[in-house]
Amino acid sequence: MLDSLLLTPNQEMTKTEVRQVAKRAHLICGGYPIGSAAGHDMDFVRIELLKHLYDAGYATTVANSFSDLDERITDRNLLVTYTAGPYAEADICEVLEDWLHDGGKWLALHGSSGGKAIRVGDQERRRKMQRLQHHSVLGAFFLNHPPIRKFNVLVKHRNHLIFKGIPEQFEVIDELYLIEPTVDAEILMTTELPKDPSPQGFGFVYDEDSSLLPDGKTRAIATRRSVGRGEVVYIALGHCHSGSSNSQPFVDPSAMNDGKSPATFRGVWELGIFNQLLVNAMNWGTAA
Repeated sequence: MLDSLLLTPNQEMTKTEVRQVAKRAHLICGGYPIGSAAGHDMDFVRIELLKHLYDAGYATTVANSFSDLDERITDRNLLVTYTAGPYAEADICEVLEDWLHDGGKWLALHGSSGGKAIRVGDQERRRKMQRLQHHSVLGAFFLNHPPIRKFNVLVKHRNHLIFKGIPEQFEVIDELYLIEPTVDAEILMTTELPKDPSPQGFGFVYDEDSSLLPDGKTRAIATRRSVGRGEVVYIALGHCHSGSSNSQPFVDPSAMNDGKSPATFRGVWELGIFNQLLVNAMNWGTAA
């Protein structure tokens, strides 16, 4: 198959034609500052996602930030991101939007909806997330999350390829992200949480709980944004940490009876349903 990519000097292939010949992916997995774990077991996630990509037949390049995406993404079918801090700057957002319009697929997980945070007032430890062009391209913006807890997830659009074989409802133990979908994003999965249960002083500051949907009790857990012939799917699930990267002071009693944060936490990565979502996502990455 790859032999067909060897062109004579007089031949040229369009970006779309290259993507049709071979399955190519780019993975961005990392925290900020670059090289840090930023509260997550990035090495574990990187290995798990590379396994899924390899099993699905992708040739994959890897980075820990969006900084050189303009050089990496040109002939990729699929972009996969799992980040805690890194985000696409405005010029890279333009590249991403064009690539999506041309048929690219972006699977964004967990902290990909975060990005830049600023300190609030004189409270050195409290920060507030900033809306960026990155979130407009992604289709979702992170506000905050309460401590790790147990919650139910409802699949709203089971006809999407990513949800093939996935039950309508399933239970997880994870960080329940409070996500504000953009106006052009379709909500794919939800959960019920009428009020942010974060203890005083926990997590990020926000002016308004814009993640609460009009019914006053539902939150988006996954979103989809269609761009030309391409598509972005964001899934908020996926927290994990190791003993050296654990930054959770405690967890909700619904997750652990004693409320203590485990040194090693794999969460949904040990759940068959979540891994089936990833298998489906790899197939979606090259689907017409």
